[in-house]
Order: sequence, then structure tokens, then C-alpha cells
Amino acid sequence: MTNNTSPKKQSTETAKPPVAKLRLGLLNASIWERASESGTFHSVTFERRYRDNEGNWHSTHSYDLSDLLALSKLADQAHTKILELQAGEAAA
Repeated sequence: MTNNTSPKKQSTETAKPPVAKLRLGLLNASIWERASESGTFHSVTFERRYRDNEGNWHSTHSYDLSDLLALSKLADQAHTKILELQAGEAAA
């Protein structure tokens, strides 16, 4: 019997979801939280959604010249959101 579920897929399915998601047009930012002995850390991943010639949606981590200004604005929003998350942790 063959198991079609790869270890990578299994770990993704059981992984914690992002603590916040931001969107600007076709660009998305996911904010991740990681707790360690030194405290809580946040990181951000970015992706751009697009449709292929058949109309199917895909995502990429590559950005065109026309994406860069929106990407910088999304990064600024992600920075602000992380500061808000950290302020909420400090108050708790």
C-alpha cells in the first residue's frame, strides 16, 4: 500500500497557522509567531497570486517591478501589525 502524503505535507497540516494575514491587491503577507526560551519572535512571508493562461490560481515569491511599491507598503503594514501584536503580549 502506498502512502501519498509526504512528510512535508503532514508537517504543514499540523503546523500552527499564521497569527495574522494581510493583503494588498494580489500580494499577501502571513505573519508567523514562534515562541522560544528567549521570548516570542515574529517573521513574515510574502507571496503574489496570479492566474495562468487556463485561469488557474498560483502563487509565487518572485515580484515584478510593478509589484515592488505595493510590496513595500505591505511590508510596512506587516511591521505595524507585529508591533501591535508585541504590544498586546506586553500588556497581557
